[in-house]
Amino acid sequence: MSQDLPLWLSILVSACVVLGALITMAGCFGLVRLKNFYVRIHAPTMGTSMGGGLILLASAIFFTVTRERLVMHELLIFFFVTITTPVTLMLLARASLFRDRVEGNDGVPRRISNSTTPET
Repeated sequence: MSQDLPLWLSILVSACVVLGALITMAGCFGLVRLKNFYVRIHAPTMGTSMGGGLILLASAIFFTVTRERLVMHELLIFFFVTITTPVTLMLLARASLFRDRVEGNDGVPRRISNSTTPET
């Protein structure tokens, strides 16, 4: 089966996997290199969403063209990762923000208020 793959399919799938891996790796480096939690939390989210999405796209294209199976696995994984990653980001950021404000830690992002009165 592998030797019967068209060249365009091999190139497309390989490019998606390599690009997805590079984006995921950039997210990992961002997690390690960025200065504080509030800046650092965005890097792995990008790597998970974009990098994982490209790898799933490569898998879906491969199995669609070779007609080995339906791509339901990839669609379900993409759906759940797309839903859970931003929710997890928001929960972690809000919990950390609440804890840091209660403890009076430095480096906490300032509060954005919807009211017209200035905050003290």
